[in-house]
Amino acid sequence: MATSYSPSPDRTVPATDAAVIAALAALDVDASTPEAVRRALTAREAVPSARLLPPTVVMWRGGAPDPGAAPDPGAAPEPGAAPDPDRAPDPGPAAEAPPPWAGLPPGTRVRVETEQGERLEWELPGGRDESLPDGGETGPGAATEPGAAAPTLPLGVHGLRVETPDDRTATAHLVVAPHRLPPPRAKTYGLLVQLYSLLSRRSWGMGDLGDLAELAAWSGRALGAGFVQVNPLHAAVPKPVDGASDPSPYRPSSRRFPDPVHLRVEDVPEYAHLDGAARDLAADLTRRAAALRESVLQQGQLIDRDAVWELKLQALELIREVPLGPGRRAAYNDFLAEHGTDLEDHATWCALAERYGPDWRTWPAPLRDPASPESARARRELMDRVDFHCRLAWLTDAQLAAAQRSARDAGMDIGLVHDLAVGVHPAGADAWAQRRHFAAGMSVGAPPDAFNARGQDWGLPPWRPDRLAESGYAPYRALLRGMLRHAGAIRIDHVMGLFRLWWVPEGRAPTEGTYVHYDADAMLAVLALEAHRAGALVIGEDLGTVEPGVRETLQRRGVLGTSVLWFERDWAGTGRPLPPERWRADCLATATTHDLPSTAARITGEHVQLRDRLGLLTRPLAVEQAEAAADVSEWLALLSRLGMLPGGGGHEQEEIRAVHRFLLATPARMTGIWLPDALGDRRPQNLPGTWDQYPNWRLPIADAAGRPVTLEELAASPRVHAFMDVFRTRTAPPGARPV
Repeated sequence: MATSYSPSPDRTVPATDAAVIAALAALDVDASTPEAVRRALTAREAVPSARLLPPTVVMWRGGAPDPGAAPDPGAAPEPGAAPDPDRAPDPGPAAEAPPPWAGLPPGTRVRVETEQGERLEWELPGGRDESLPDGGETGPGAATEPGAAAPTLPLGVHGLRVETPDDRTATAHLVVAPHRLPPPRAKTYGLLVQLYSLLSRRSWGMGDLGDLAELAAWSGRALGAGFVQVNPLHAAVPKPVDGASDPSPYRPSSRRFPDPVHLRVEDVPEYAHLDGAARDLAADLTRRAAALRESVLQQGQLIDRDAVWELKLQALELIREVPLGPGRRAAYNDFLAEHGTDLEDHATWCALAERYGPDWRTWPAPLRDPASPESARARRELMDRVDFHCRLAWLTDAQLAAAQRSARDAGMDIGLVHDLAVGVHPAGADAWAQRRHFAAGMSVGAPPDAFNARGQDWGLPPWRPDRLAESGYAPYRALLRGMLRHAGAIRIDHVMGLFRLWWVPEGRAPTEGTYVHYDADAMLAVLALEAHRAGALVIGEDLGTVEPGVRETLQRRGVLGTSVLWFERDWAGTGRPLPPERWRADCLATATTHDLPSTAARITGEHVQLRDRLGLLTRPLAVEQAEAAADVSEWLALLSRLGMLPGGGGHEQEEIRAVHRFLLATPARMTGIWLPDALGDRRPQNLPGTWDQYPNWRLPIADAAGRPVTLEELAASPRVHAFMDVFRTRTAPPGARPV
């Protein structure tokens, strides 16, 4: 718990007493009075002496390889390779840190029950010489001799038990993780796209997983792209009866399961077996979907997620009446068994939301507790709807798998890059099913800084670090495993949240928050373990204010950062644009993101005019325009000096291409292309600081004139192909894949 924060290196701001007291209360610590503080301190000081081990401990396996060297084949599988999920890498010449039991007295008995079913036991050197407490019966490969060295432990999350010579005992979760994730095999580039915005001639009013598979197949085969990064596909909070749903993909109901709104209905196998009246109804829904699509593409309407889901839900209800074949039934049963209680809880919330509304906090009191007898009874009564929502999760999972296969079949080294939102909606499924893991009355945000003097409140309840540790990070592990099922990489939004989060008490302004720290070693160990098992890369969105040491720690663990061209300046020196050779290698380099102006908007100054039209500027328009123009001019001058901008500029399309030539000239291992940049789209997908003033998350991809462009038109666009020549004509060093 922090009592102050530093918005800049030369400034420290104290947290308010109210914020600290509220955050402690959310962790079940009473600090409301001096007497309560004394009691809490006394209780806290007694914990280390009474507990031999914290609830979760970490061991890193493997040495520390040279970040620039080729990955050690023993450290972790290459992205896309079939991983051995239970094999620990060679520990190398020395362990990175002492094992969790290093500080325990000689003669302490250590037992590890591995998740693979082994039982390993040994005694710390220098202690008593007597038989094991259980008579010496151990699992395969156990070290049983008194004073024997600790055995090599497999990767995983194991049970740890220690017993000291004076008969004190303790148990803990033991996370054994690979020291470092490997980088991409070679420099690569790929597309960044908000999936809902990419409509094809088969879409039902917004982009879907069929469109994603097509985009991956085309960009991999025709453009040589190595990946496609999409927005979070998490399950959204349903539309309330008297309003619209929240269109933001970064405030989901659940991060654990994807949203079936992304389904391509016609690709569900049972769709082909509709007959009679059901087929006629499906045909009518298809016609209505076509009209919805054309309203976006031809009439300039916004993407209406709720309208899309209304049509798809009716179609999926029809499809559900088609019996599953024996093979399909077996696959569905396997999916149910694999996801167990997590899936059942999610589907139960969906069924209850249909009956009582999409905010569980307004349900009858007994149903607000997922473990109550009343919730169990409701689950049984609604079993038909629970099964329906389980089946939707299964169908969506299958189409995600198909999209990743399409990407890999097209030759992509990485394939799909999924985006993990920083949190969940307080009214949604995760906040209900995992309520004991969330801090009540708190919200995640950001403190005031140079860009936002009021701070930010994102309306997302934070996980409790103490409850995570007590569970061995079970909900976090399940979340990552689900995200990585069909991904070559994941992007973690606000990756600094693995270290600390700004907690804002309910009803308080964002300025009245405080930082709460998490066990970053454990959070990173679980992340490295799950990514290793999936053979996937990890990209961290580390833009903005970053605590000292965070980027270095992430780089040491193989987590790639995010570098955006316009922010890469020599801030510690001249303040000028950072030349390409000084960029970091371990990053995804881009010209923009979904929260920033497109490259065309930045070059033309359209982003400043937009903010002025919406009343968002804090300084006179002329001042903002002059500053923005000077920033762009300085970058274009550098591009010209480097020979990347023939003629010195003045042509928008050539300037956009030059920006991307620069990105390719950096050592960045991954280069991301914001897909609207290939068309010259000037509109941001999201404009931070706005709600109903701007159509955030509802715009289709468009050309420079603002005309919506379909996937088919995009693939045939001369402007897109001219833009992509920047990437197709660049060659990599001998032996590496051309980029």
